[in-house]
Amino acid sequence: MRQSSLVVVANRLPINDNVALDGACEWRRSPGGLVSALHPLLRHTPATWVGWAGGTGPAPTLPDVDGVRMHTVPLSSEDLRDHYEGFANATLWPIYHDAVEQPEHHRRWWDAYQRVNQRFAEATAQVAEQGAVVWVQDYHLQLVPGLLRALRPDLRIGFFLHVPFPPPELFMQLPRRAELLHGMLGADLVGFQRAQAAHNFAQLVTKVLGLPATDRRIAVEDRIVRIGAFPVSIDTAEMAALADRPEVADRARRLRHDLGSPEQVILSVDRMDYTKGIEQRLKAYSELLEGGHVKVRDTVLVQVAVPSRERVGQYQILRDRVEREVGRINGEFGRVGEPAIHYLTQPFDRTELAALYRIADVMAVTPLRDGMNLVAKEYVAARVDDAGALLLSEFAGAAAELSQAYLVNPHDLEGLKQGLLAALRAEPADVRARMQAMRAYLREHDIRAWARSYLSTLDQSGLLLTRLGG
Repeated sequence: MRQSSLVVVANRLPINDNVALDGACEWRRSPGGLVSALHPLLRHTPATWVGWAGGTGPAPTLPDVDGVRMHTVPLSSEDLRDHYEGFANATLWPIYHDAVEQPEHHRRWWDAYQRVNQRFAEATAQVAEQGAVVWVQDYHLQLVPGLLRALRPDLRIGFFLHVPFPPPELFMQLPRRAELLHGMLGADLVGFQRAQAAHNFAQLVTKVLGLPATDRRIAVEDRIVRIGAFPVSIDTAEMAALADRPEVADRARRLRHDLGSPEQVILSVDRMDYTKGIEQRLKAYSELLEGGHVKVRDTVLVQVAVPSRERVGQYQILRDRVEREVGRINGEFGRVGEPAIHYLTQPFDRTELAALYRIADVMAVTPLRDGMNLVAKEYVAARVDDAGALLLSEFAGAAAELSQAYLVNPHDLEGLKQGLLAALRAEPADVRARMQAMRAYLREHDIRAWARSYLSTLDQSGLLLTRLGG
């Protein structure tokens, strides 16, 4: 079995399966943020990506993708139900997002979470060469660092949490809180999106496990585990180049025409998730229409809400509520051929998204809680004309970096309405100055800078980044 000096471990492999015209299955590199970050680095060294390929049953054997070996971990339908939909997304996800929805606790879910994490750890131990660097990703696999260290103490192990990490009073609700913390502490470096998350983690380690900890270092037996904030980013240059293509500019003009050539377009792009603040945003827009502050003919809202986790009951209920509210608003304020809200639930490719970003006079990114929110960064990168106003929730991780956005508290309906009006009515010179500052920041803090920052901290010897061409 070929072994690798760098192993990335994530719930999903960075590939999409596509059915060719002849019915054959093709595997292609997906456009996700993590793979975009690591792709230019991975191709310089023997690297393996460990993850689930999608679907249930035996793990398929996949070809290398751009020189990176794909090592599949199988999941059964029971694993998918109890590990992914259950413990990961109905227990951890709500707690990590301020318990916006009530978390559920079932012992069989925890059993599945342990079982799947053990499977990922064993698969990783098989493919990692002696002294390799392993980078484990996100809340689905929090036990893997500890399990992997027991199997392969020679490895250099990193863990990065892409979602928020909650304050102690919320995390303490978890019946298996100690086991989860021990799992994360199997890493040599635990990375978070924001410094507050690292602080929360350090507090919990001391409170639950009784270990001495600061916001940067935790003593675990004879080891020191480092912790810190490493805000994830996007491929800024790639998005800017895409948005600047003539065909994207042409598509943007057609989209605006298809919307009725309004004076202003408000755009929101979300997964259908209760953390994204979609209902609060629709309520604010509805009240602005009702008060006559905005008019349908002059201003339109385009809400993209891509379905996700559709087998989880909370998500089915949310989708029904959102669709009822969109129907009510359109029925009350729309006219024939002039809906108040253009509501779209299909996924868009990156070219279409770039065109949408280019027509958005206001980009409304107002989650109730978000680890980072890369849509906000994509919008900024796509505004090669230095126009467009970003309305951004204070509770998105991106708010700590994109401070020139129009920041709002999405829980405050009146404040959300006033923020939206401020963005709609802003002077062009103010909009341009804010956008230029945010774009300059993103050029310096792109996805490659994030990956190099984390890996250079994890790999103290510097040998990995040398091999990666970093």
